[in-house]
Amino acid sequence: MIDHIGLRTPNFAALTQFYQAALKPLGWRLLAEFDGGAGFGDEDGPTLWLGANETASSVHLALVARSRAAVDQFHAAALAAGGRDNGQPGARDYAPNYYAAFVIDPDGNNLEAVCHQP
Repeated sequence: MIDHIGLRTPNFAALTQFYQAALKPLGWRLLAEFDGGAGFGDEDGPTLWLGANETASSVHLALVARSRAAVDQFHAAALAAGGRDNGQPGARDYAPNYYAAFVIDPDGNNLEAVCHQP
């Protein structure tokens, strides 16, 4: 189980705005903010942290969506916020009932929303 994950970015303000929009359909919001840092999560607290840094990190981050509709909404919100499509919402062969969408965030991270519900 992951407690939290951090992304470092030279584009802190832009990435913070991107994640505010992209994560909203998943029920996540900006929960903590300080100079050079921002924490996003749900009622359990911040799980994704952004930190200002001179260089960006590049990761694949898959987040749970509570429904297939939330996956669709995530994809649309992320594209509207400046993300690039990296896989339209749809079923995948990775596992039974695997429904996901992928976007590349403004720093080049591969962000996925996935629902395992039929």
